[in-house]
Amino acid sequence: MSSASHSKSTDSMTMALLTILRMRTFVALILVFCFFAIAAPNFLSAANVLIMSKHVALNAFLAIGMTFVIITGGIDLSVGSIVGLCAMVAGWLVLYGIDPGFGWSIQFNTIEICLIVMAVGIAVGVINGLLITRLSVAPFIATLGTLYVARGAALLLSNGGTFPNLTGNAEYGSDSFRVLGAGEVIGIPVSIWLMVVVALISAYVARRTPLGRHIYAVGGNERGAALSGVKVNRVKMAVYMFSGFCAALVGLIIASQLQAAHPATGETFELNAIAAAVLGGTSMSGGRGRIIGTVIGAFVIGILSDGLVMMGVSSFWQTVIKGVVIIAAVVIDQAQQKLQAKMVMQQQAAQQR
Repeated sequence: MSSASHSKSTDSMTMALLTILRMRTFVALILVFCFFAIAAPNFLSAANVLIMSKHVALNAFLAIGMTFVIITGGIDLSVGSIVGLCAMVAGWLVLYGIDPGFGWSIQFNTIEICLIVMAVGIAVGVINGLLITRLSVAPFIATLGTLYVARGAALLLSNGGTFPNLTGNAEYGSDSFRVLGAGEVIGIPVSIWLMVVVALISAYVARRTPLGRHIYAVGGNERGAALSGVKVNRVKMAVYMFSGFCAALVGLIIASQLQAAHPATGETFELNAIAAAVLGGTSMSGGRGRIIGTVIGAFVIGILSDGLVMMGVSSFWQTVIKGVVIIAAVVIDQAQQKLQAKMVMQQQAAQQR
């Protein structure tokens, strides 16, 4: 075989391997789906598919927000605690409203409750953004701190107790609160419709708007982006605010689904969100990621979690498996980057010859 033929054969194999690596999330989705369809009883039943879809939607919300944060080169460890805090705020508002201390209280309807809770989530995102942009605190440390603060605030709201029976009050217009988590439109849960809307808008912003291009630019080369006129701090503020908004939405949906709020809600949710984003092709070094990949990654994590539960696998082993998935996703991502760099070098060498 001539050297030219050998080179073409090697290039073809490299391209094929690179294509497989790029499609790894979709391949993983097919593999886990087929495995649990065979191994787990009633996995494909309509009831289980419906429940699993709701779980996937919750993880997808957090993972989409996390994707934007990671693309900028950051991380948001506080999203799980924001979920718990926002669920508790929603529970407080549904049950008690706001008591100014004059012997009367201010009550809110469902829309007002949702807007207030979303504002709380965005406010925590603002705090994260300010710590990172104004005080130059590393994203890991800043969001780790707000993780504890938000969780502590959730516990303080009820002294560690639960807000039960969040059915709302028809007199105040809050009786429709349950629709957010338990309602359906043409047989599909409202939470899934919301996931589709958020995913489509996020994908459009990422690929078709100046903000999206700036997000990728900041993650790819922050210094270069700043020199080219990108408002780096504003971009970072925007992604952390959006991550807080997504977490607030999850807190609302969970409180509505369960018709109860507990301060421990959302614990370890940040790990699932990071896993879905990384598995979907988002680079932990920043500058690269796709919303569609993240949504597929959320499906992989959701199917994996529910499938393991249906098979009776211990929750301890489930945690181990998720950790292995995160590590494997990062290793594969690094392999893909090295392979792409190698292909570029080979192409440049061929052009020079």
